[in-house]
This record gives sequence, C-alpha cells and structure tokens, in this order.
Amino acid sequence: MIGYIMSISVLLLAIWLGVSVGSVKVPIQTLWDTGADAIATNIVWKIRMPRVVLAGLVGASLAIAGAAFQSLLKNPLADPYTLGVSSGASVGAVATLFFGISIPFLGIFTLPVFSMVGALVTMLLVISFAKLVDRGMKMETIILTGIIFSSFLGSVISLMIALTGEELRQIIGWLLGSVSMRGWSFVQMALPFVIIGTLLLWINRRELNAMLFGEERAKHLGVDVKKRKMMILIGGSMLTGTAVSVSGTIGFVGLVVPHMTRLLFGSDNRHVLPLSFINGASLLIICDLVSRTIISPTELPIGVITAFIGAPVFAFIFFKQRKKGGV
Repeated sequence: MIGYIMSISVLLLAIWLGVSVGSVKVPIQTLWDTGADAIATNIVWKIRMPRVVLAGLVGASLAIAGAAFQSLLKNPLADPYTLGVSSGASVGAVATLFFGISIPFLGIFTLPVFSMVGALVTMLLVISFAKLVDRGMKMETIILTGIIFSSFLGSVISLMIALTGEELRQIIGWLLGSVSMRGWSFVQMALPFVIIGTLLLWINRRELNAMLFGEERAKHLGVDVKKRKMMILIGGSMLTGTAVSVSGTIGFVGLVVPHMTRLLFGSDNRHVLPLSFINGASLLIICDLVSRTIISPTELPIGVITAFIGAPVFAFIFFKQRKKGGV
C-alpha cells in the first residue's frame, strides 16, 4: 500500500509540474477555474495537458512492457529497447511515413497498427532465431539476438532516411523522440491500444510469477506456458508499438523503471506491473518537463534526457549481474 501511495503522489506531483511549469507559468487551478484567463486556459487544455497525458501514456506503456519482458525472460537487462522490439516498431512507423501508407478503414490508426505489427514480428523473429542458435533459449542468447536485430533494423531505418526526400524532416524529428505539439488526437489514437496491451499483461500477472521459477515448474502449476507467453509478447509488443508510433524512439524507460520498482517494492508481478505503469508515467512526464525547460526556449528531444538517466543505470545493472555471475 505504501508503494502505491508514494507512486501515485509522485505522479500527481509530476502532472502538476508538467501543467504549471514552462515558458509561461500557469496556476494549476486553471484546470477547474471557469473564469480563468482565456490564454492560460488554452495553454493548459490545448498544449500542456495533452502533452502531459501523452508522455504519461508512453512512459507507462514502455515501463509495464519492460517489466513483463524482464519477468518473462528472467533477466533485468531485458526491455523493449535491448530486445529489438523498439527498433521493429520504429521500422513499421518509419515505413508508414516513408511510403505514405494510409489504410482507409484504419485512418489515424494506420501508424500505430503498422508500428505494433513491426514490434510483434521482430519479437517473434528474435525468439525464433534465438531458439535456432540455442535450444535452451538462454537469456543472454535472446538479448544478444535482440541486439543483432536492433542493429540490422537500425540500418534499414538509415537506408529509408538516405532515400527519403520531403519526409526527411518528419522522420528525423520523429526518431529523436518527442511528445510536443501532438494534441489530443494522438492521445485518442494511443489510448485504446494502451488499455488493451495493459489488460493483456495484467491478466497474466500470476502466470508471470509462476514462470519466474522456470517453465517446467509453471507447467506443473497448471500454466499453459505457450499460450501465456504469446499473450505477454503480444501485449508487450502492442504497448511498445503504440508508444513508439506516437512519440518516436525513447530508450531506457522500460529498463530503468521496472528494475527500480523491484528494488524498492519487491518482485511480485501483481504489484510490479501496476507500480511500473504508474512510475513510468511519472518518469517520462518529468523527463519531458526537463527537455522543454532546461535550455528554454530551445527544446531537447526527450530521448536525450532518458538516455542520460538510463545509460548509467543500465551500466550499474550490468555490473551487478556480472558480479553475481549472471549475463
């Protein structure tokens, strides 16, 4: 209970700062004051609030997906970024922008759908290739396979950038990672997929706990391992694809947040998943606030801020695992 109180308090503080602080300081009561200044109301409801909500959804999606992948693969170094899922989602989204793909019955959902398909296909390819290399499916094999696929898919993205014309600015801006000037339409586009992906992971929280003790043990406990693994992979890929499609590539959130959540509140996935969701939202809202205020009026890509935080934490986790004799 203390963990939830602390996490929700930090999230509310992050939302308050995200809405209030900026080049123009706006009091938080503007949210409910019907007599507030029209300019301040527009700043809050048309610019800052959709940005804060979208940052929260992206951070929450990446964090809970990272928590699920880490539990499924039993490795704290696993996340959508290191497993290549983020790169797969990026290829799907960049291909959509590069070829100008628009499917009529999908409309604005074309980009997130293609991004999710890219994420899921990449995850399946990583698992399949790792199984060919090592039938025991050791965790280090899966992670190294993810890094190989991530490098290859990065070169595919570079090729599309090299061949692009007018779309170059749009693709480069998107790849750097940002939630600025997205508006409520992006929130509406992401929300259904975030809800579905989160529910898929949430209903498998007990199965994730069982699989922490090994697949054979989980089978003895009555878990349909193959079915549950596929549900978790689909849910994690859906969340990653959605996050990437609306914000670009933002690394390390899915690595740092679940790891810190486990350190602070234990490893029970019944709590790790929801707490990672909340803390991931808080982290990215704060990172976005820093990105737009640290050298105001210039705005840094949000991916730069998360990398500054995430890279040292990644090194720390890796060092700890090596000391324990892990990956």
